[in-house]
Amino acid sequence: MGLVQAVVGAVGGVLGDQWKDFYTVPQGLPSTAALFAAVPQGTNAGRGSNTSGSTNIITNGSKIVVPEGYGLLLMQDGAITAFVAEPGGYEWRSDDINSKSIFAGDGIVSTFITQSWERFKFGGQPGSQQAAFFVSLKELPDNRFGTQSEIYWDDGFLNTQVGAVTRGSYTLKIVDPILFVKNFVPASYLQPGKVFDFTDLDNAAATQLFNEVVGSLAPAFSLYTNDPSKGNRITRLQQDSLGFAQSLSAAVEQGYQWSSDRGLAIVKTAIVSIEYDANTRELLKTVQRADALSGARGNSNLQASVAQGIQSAGENGGAAGLMGVGMATGMMGVGNLQQPAAPAAPAAEDPVAKLKKAKEMLDLGLITQSDYDALKAKALGL
Repeated sequence: MGLVQAVVGAVGGVLGDQWKDFYTVPQGLPSTAALFAAVPQGTNAGRGSNTSGSTNIITNGSKIVVPEGYGLLLMQDGAITAFVAEPGGYEWRSDDINSKSIFAGDGIVSTFITQSWERFKFGGQPGSQQAAFFVSLKELPDNRFGTQSEIYWDDGFLNTQVGAVTRGSYTLKIVDPILFVKNFVPASYLQPGKVFDFTDLDNAAATQLFNEVVGSLAPAFSLYTNDPSKGNRITRLQQDSLGFAQSLSAAVEQGYQWSSDRGLAIVKTAIVSIEYDANTRELLKTVQRADALSGARGNSNLQASVAQGIQSAGENGGAAGLMGVGMATGMMGVGNLQQPAAPAAPAAEDPVAKLKKAKEMLDLGLITQSDYDALKAKALGL
């Protein structure tokens, strides 16, 4: 009983020619569609357009085509009776004891699916009617997040609490379709014609995910900026979509168990904007200045800044201004910078000492009286 694998791998026109009628993924689905009912394919040379029928009930002998990027779920009375993650063609045989009911493949979801199958597999022989659903195994884009007011977290690099308003988007992947359907998808979506879409504003389950992501943003920012192995800075968030996705996924898993309870995982993120609060902006300016004033280039920049400050103080504040600059440079440690040595100004001579020396020279006959009178007049400023 169950599904029999007919063709493995990509399914093209050859199988379409062999199977005139089969169930497959409906056409025209949005890229964000996650779960939907299988639909019968028309008989236009085996490749016709979808019929208008919406029934997804298969019976003994039904043919089902599973395209790349999708998984097939068969259900009866709310119980999962079969799952397929390998692309290819399958036939449902309720009377074949050699058929299998799980084809997990070798992809990322295979380990999760095998574990969940043992937990949730249908007990006993399934009935003759099975409902067929497809679940997307691709990355589902355009899942938005955003905050209306600041969120705050302790930032290891800035060594204080910082805050910001942010918005962006992330891609989502269903890593365990069995857990996803059993534990998360509302029963109202498990019927023909319904599409479970994470971006649907009327989808209450998707709205819950949005609220949980917003509630995980602050822990995610903290995880990212406090990772000692990366030395991440807050300003690198918008440049590291994979790194922040890992932090956001870890925060969501810690707070809401997306992967272990719902079979969901965040793969990539795109932060559209971060608007820091006033205090954080001032801190970032200080860090920017410190970065600019580090190393050899910083030493040159700081010397130029100090020289400009001394010049301005001398022009505007005289000796008092120069004294203030001197105190500031001492506090900043500017005295340790290598500055060119300035020649010492010669000390002014005492006029009394000059006259005494000139008198001695006169008494010794080294100079004349007229020479002495001239030196006396110069020393006294006459």
